[in-house]
Amino acid sequence: MTPLGRIIADRIRASGPLSLADYMADCLMHPRHGYYATRDPFGAAGDFVTAPEISQMFGELVGLSLAQSWLDQGAPSGVVLAELGPGRGTLMADALRATRRVPGFHAALEVHLVETSPSLRAAQAQRVPQAIWHDTVADLPERPLWLVANEFFDALPIRQFVRDGDGWRERLVALADDRLGFALSDRAVLPDLGHRLGDVPQGAMVETCPALAPIATDIARRIARRGGAALVIDYGHWRSQGDTLQALEKHRAVDPLDRPGEADLTAHVDFEALAGAASPAQTSAMTSQGAFLERLGITERARILARGLTGEGLAAHVAAHRRLTHPAEMGDLFKVIGFAPRGAKLPPGTEP
Repeated sequence: MTPLGRIIADRIRASGPLSLADYMADCLMHPRHGYYATRDPFGAAGDFVTAPEISQMFGELVGLSLAQSWLDQGAPSGVVLAELGPGRGTLMADALRATRRVPGFHAALEVHLVETSPSLRAAQAQRVPQAIWHDTVADLPERPLWLVANEFFDALPIRQFVRDGDGWRERLVALADDRLGFALSDRAVLPDLGHRLGDVPQGAMVETCPALAPIATDIARRIARRGGAALVIDYGHWRSQGDTLQALEKHRAVDPLDRPGEADLTAHVDFEALAGAASPAQTSAMTSQGAFLERLGITERARILARGLTGEGLAAHVAAHRRLTHPAEMGDLFKVIGFAPRGAKLPPGTEP
């Protein structure tokens, strides 16, 4: 058992089984042994690769979408350009490079990154040295806000519930023979899940994300009050159903309970819940990442970047375009939703 696993086991012995949300929070953000607190998980040497690390085209097009949204809203001054969970800072660095010729955009903005990991903040500082860092969305300045969250919401801790009659039993992390395992709570009637009784069969599972609504509502309220836009890009579906918890270590799926603190834990995002929480602002329809990028011109951008490439370099470039956009790869698995003030244009790429 890992050091964090022993800490969690002792906690269960003292206080009883943990909710999956509490377990995930410890695994990801424990100050000494948490996954994100102790490492750079990205790239070939890490545990997974995100879209900005696959190709510069991703961050460039996201940046241009946000810059055009800024122009559409009258090019205000004193704006916050923010990213939630910015990884190594690659997306933001590519977005800033791509938008440097947008008249007035860089002069109008201040870059803010929401990141709690000290190791990732150090990596971000290498790529975006002008950034200002915050621990939470609530710490962002109250100014017009243009924001991107790529693979941020999928890392928020979730809870899982199994339908039992007209009630629910929560899936918990418990101890069995000194090993971590799953258990179910006693049955309870949960008013917050009452609306799911009509579409969830007996014995089926739904997931909730306690932190999702407060964060999405905060972003939407800021945009509604001050102006701005947001792009949320993540893997998920319109409505949660089934067990989507997964753990990745060295690019391989592993048991989520096997090595606490050593593997990344994520779950699919419920975009219906996300859109509902963002109701203070206008939200776009959910679209696929592939369609979003094609609307922004990724294929033409790929052709331009391909000029002069040959051999392995050209093959890698073509593979990156396919990975980002093809339905069998990230193109359909990942979804996009945009926020804007009511009555304003939605961010380019999020409209059909």
